[in-house]
Amino acid sequence: MTTDVKVPDIGDFKDVPVVTILVAVGDTVAKEDALLELESDKATMEVPSPAAGVVKQIKVSEGDKVSEGTVIMVFEEASGDDAPAKEEKKEAPKEEAPKEESPKEESSKAEAPRTEAPVMDAGFSRVHASPSVRAYARRVEVDLNKVNGSGRKGRILREDVEKALKSQIAPAAAGGGAVSGGMGIPPIPVVDFSKFGPVEEVEMSRIKKLSGPALHRSWLNIPHVTHNEEADITGLDKYRKELDTMAKDEGYRVTLLSFIVKASVSALKKHWEFNSSLHPDGDKLIKKDFYNIGFAADTPNGLMVPVIKDADRKGIVEISKDLQELSKKARDGALKGPDMQGATFTISSLGGIGGTSFTPIVNAPEVAILGLTRSKMAPVWNGSEFEPRNMLPMSLSYDHRAIDGALAARFAAHLKYLLGDARRLML
Repeated sequence: MTTDVKVPDIGDFKDVPVVTILVAVGDTVAKEDALLELESDKATMEVPSPAAGVVKQIKVSEGDKVSEGTVIMVFEEASGDDAPAKEEKKEAPKEEAPKEESPKEESSKAEAPRTEAPVMDAGFSRVHASPSVRAYARRVEVDLNKVNGSGRKGRILREDVEKALKSQIAPAAAGGGAVSGGMGIPPIPVVDFSKFGPVEEVEMSRIKKLSGPALHRSWLNIPHVTHNEEADITGLDKYRKELDTMAKDEGYRVTLLSFIVKASVSALKKHWEFNSSLHPDGDKLIKKDFYNIGFAADTPNGLMVPVIKDADRKGIVEISKDLQELSKKARDGALKGPDMQGATFTISSLGGIGGTSFTPIVNAPEVAILGLTRSKMAPVWNGSEFEPRNMLPMSLSYDHRAIDGALAARFAAHLKYLLGDARRLML
């Protein structure tokens, strides 16, 4: 029996590009085997097989855009004892040596209806190139439609992209030695660093390739202002350590970030503008009556931002467990789309590394982000003498279109007040 395989629920994402097809016609797959990879502006998602069977037809190509419910493949389902074991699944094609399509496959793809809008990204054009070459072409902004492939059957190789890139740079260098930055921004000169010494091109991780443009977009579109403040967490950190000691016996940890999340929710309730987004018409704010707190998680592949949902309904213990679970999923590359969606406010903590302050970039469409660096013991005047206090630096970046400086100062002052005594977080 044949069945259509559709894109499952991938959250709010629509028209997501297919970056890699991991199976071929004729492959035997087990349930939950990865069929293809989708790439949104926040994450890479694998589409798992809903059942065991044999791939009879592939309805999409790399570069096609899909949404929930899009038919991507046709399976002949296995049943009972015919279901293949996980270890018997054929190995997915390697990136640098994808399979050549047979005439039968090409004809089946040609017959599939195409209703999506034309693919505008040159790196996702329907050309004969491996996913890694496509990714490289996207990064260096080379249109693969204009590149002549020197590989077998006209396949475009990395060397072909590099050759095309040099041909683009040459005219720019002749006309002023720079590549246009766009949007009226002065261009950055193109430099051949190999003239000065040995160089090596190191491929960026996929997470950085995805987050880079999003951060650039936020920085260009949002008038950022950063307000710096310090909070006295001497008593709070003592209480945190007591909770952490007890938590270890139950298999989780209580970090300072748990208290910051709790305090942030209280501050967001008092100053709702920080929990809003700008309306598309620019004349209104969208006030949100839910509190989902994103936090920047450091992973081997780059920063990811999981989201603690309904943080206003959770206590320190539950928030701590959520932080631990989501952080582990981020490090293991196991975060799904819904795990990183719906944040209303974000916290970026560098406390485990160091620093005294920084300017975190607002994670649009949010209007504010809180940056934390390492706390330190400092002499603080108590009215009669200096005494050592544990002070936490806080850097609050905000969208000046939605929030003015006085409101930002009040928000930071309220956070400082809440963190000054753990009992205030219970109010």
